[in-house]
Amino acid sequence: MSDRKPMMAGNWKMHHTHLEAIQVVQKLGFRLESKDFDRVDVVICPAFTALRSVQTTIDGDRLAIGLGAQDCHWEKQGAFTGEVSPLMLAKLNVKYVIVGHSERREMFGETDEIVAKKLRAVLGAGMTPIICVGETLDEREHGTTEEKVKGQIEAAFQRLPAEEAARCIVAYEPIWAIGTGHNATPDDANETIGVIRRHVRVGLGDALADGLRILYGGSVKPGNVAALMAMPEIDGGLVGGASLDPDEFARVVQFGAR
Repeated sequence: MSDRKPMMAGNWKMHHTHLEAIQVVQKLGFRLESKDFDRVDVVICPAFTALRSVQTTIDGDRLAIGLGAQDCHWEKQGAFTGEVSPLMLAKLNVKYVIVGHSERREMFGETDEIVAKKLRAVLGAGMTPIICVGETLDEREHGTTEEKVKGQIEAAFQRLPAEEAARCIVAYEPIWAIGTGHNATPDDANETIGVIRRHVRVGLGDALADGLRILYGGSVKPGNVAALMAMPEIDGGLVGGASLDPDEFARVVQFGAR
């Protein structure tokens, strides 16, 4: 068993108004106990419109929940209509920012270069990036999984000082297992996360690789979280649908502690 503390990060995507978000966070805080937070770092990543409401709820109820954002721009300010800067997020006490989610890459054309710029911007604003990597079904079937995730990791961490890379969190998303009818088993997830850690080890050394938290982001739910967290390479989950319901997410958190 490693010394890496597990993390469960809820990515709400485009769900929950700010009023709904307040209720969910309050219910989640009620269902979790101090011992749960002692064993697992809990993070909520709501939509931009709910960030302030979630922040004040977390602070007002003194909840040990980390506030995260789902994306940001790489510039501090400027003529970028519709975008949100990392400094704006930092002023809201945002601690984590998801960078390079597969939906951003696939739907909005974010390249490895853009993801790397966002990663550095998040670090520059004093926040922790959760950098997402993963392969498509076609890449999986053609046996290029290792090549794909290696390339994404190298692009993200290229010329990044080791002390900065150590502040990052990685999330592996098997795009091929999301909505395709194919299932990623705990062994599948563990194997690919092991590949990621091995390439980090080669590029940045043993200490950093051993301390780097790598999450799994493929339909984590109460029914599979224990099996996933039993795997030695998996340090937690980037949780989608199950994080929208406070009862479901509380069970994920509670069952996810090793």
